Amino acid sequence: MQEPARRGAARWWRVASIALVAIALIGCQKQVAGDHPECIAPAKPGGGYDLTCRLLANGLQKTGLMTTPMIVSYMPGGIGAVAYNHVNATRDHDGDLVVAASTGAAVNLALGKFGSYDADAVRWLGAFAADYGVLVVAADSPYKTLSDLVAALKKDPGSVVAGAGGSIGSQDWMKIALVAKRAAGVAPKDLRFVSYEGGGEAMGSLLGHHIDVFTGDASEMAGHIGSGKIRVLAILADQRLGGVYSDIPTAKEQGYDIEWPTWRGFYMGPNVTDANYETWVARLKKLAATDQFKTMRTKQGLFPEARFGADFDDYVVNQAHEFEALARQVGLK
Repeated sequence: MQEPARRGAARWWRVASIALVAIALIGCQKQVAGDHPECIAPAKPGGGYDLTCRLLANGLQKTGLMTTPMIVSYMPGGIGAVAYNHVNATRDHDGDLVVAASTGAAVNLALGKFGSYDADAVRWLGAFAADYGVLVVAADSPYKTLSDLVAALKKDPGSVVAGAGGSIGSQDWMKIALVAKRAAGVAPKDLRFVSYEGGGEAMGSLLGHHIDVFTGDASEMAGHIGSGKIRVLAILADQRLGGVYSDIPTAKEQGYDIEWPTWRGFYMGPNVTDANYETWVARLKKLAATDQFKTMRTKQGLFPEARFGADFDDYVVNQAHEFEALARQVGLK
């Protein structure tokens, strides 16, 4: 055999060997997951989806609502698109599988980022925690109130630099886009927005005066409130939050009808049985009502939310339709 042919054969065997190992590993994962309930976090470890899965897994174990440990696995890609497609294509009947989701999933579905599947392609299970958007400036910012920021945007939208851990079209971009569109009456395309890898990096840029406004979530601010380094101009909730947030006004209080609640919850495959679906609905309801879980949720800086079963399914599908209309308003579709 000539040298090029030998090298080609060797490469073929290496590729074949890797493929066989991968197939074996997938088979092992399925066997393990088949023996345990599983929660897929559609992102890398350490983010909000990981937190959502671990809250569920730890909560069920600590409250005794489930004696078999729950597996938390990770499936990053497309900000949830890979997991959404995976569940629909290959695990649509799996009654032991739930997938973490949030308002961001509804936004991405509205923008068509999950491929051929839309919001009613899965069975939305329930939400057991919530967070709320915030608009934050540095303590020495000239913007003392939300009205100051709105006035600056009206005068010259290019004079205000906003930033967050997300790109244009993301939840965090939507928050400043809504302020621009609904409060200031300017086109969101005229905004200056800087995208960061995460909220921590964006907050660092705010404190370093590289951006003027940080758009994030209230849970991210718990450790910063009282530091004297920031000012939260508004919380995008329907009413004031308690605890460390009790002195921070909502946008509604200041005359602007802008809210951005972020639910944290789960969905299941489209073809799971009604019995499996209702079993998980009952588990989530019982878990959310326990004092142990409420304490765990508070420690993570999250807020109460309790929407389950058919009510939640209808809510998410309708929310995706609303976000689609919003995307058109702000020039994304």
